[in-house]
Amino acid sequence: MRVHIATDHAGMELSAHVITALSAKGYELVDHGPAAYDAEDDYPAFCINAALAVVADQAAGVDALGIVLGGSGNGEQIAANKVKGVRAALAWNMDTAKLAREHNDANLVALGGRQHTVEEATALIEAFLTEPFSDAERHVRRIGKIATYETTGEIAE
Repeated sequence: MRVHIATDHAGMELSAHVITALSAKGYELVDHGPAAYDAEDDYPAFCINAALAVVADQAAGVDALGIVLGGSGNGEQIAANKVKGVRAALAWNMDTAKLAREHNDANLVALGGRQHTVEEATALIEAFLTEPFSDAERHVRRIGKIATYETTGEIAE
């Protein structure tokens, strides 16, 4: 599986660890930055580029997911969710990490590097990456309604 990852300065240490840990497990990691620490960096471009890459890979039939990291993960999730076709979920415990995939077929996970130990964050990310989508009709229907709004601006009942 290809995994696109992006961060801001607050998540750089976690990002480096995740890249090493997931690469060792056979994942293909694509780092969307930043390349160097800058306490004044602006995360939106990094996160949007990672999200665009996930959507492009998935459209091309590549098995791909994404990770966006920051201090809280909130801004990074918001930036990623601006990309058409992205369903980025903020994970803060094991249930939210797994349910993001199982119920919402999320294709990116957001985490706060200042909210978890490196070990906790890595476990949440691995849970997200390995949890399959349930394909339950109710979840497919709900995701479809979100996609309809995203593409048409119409709210499906």
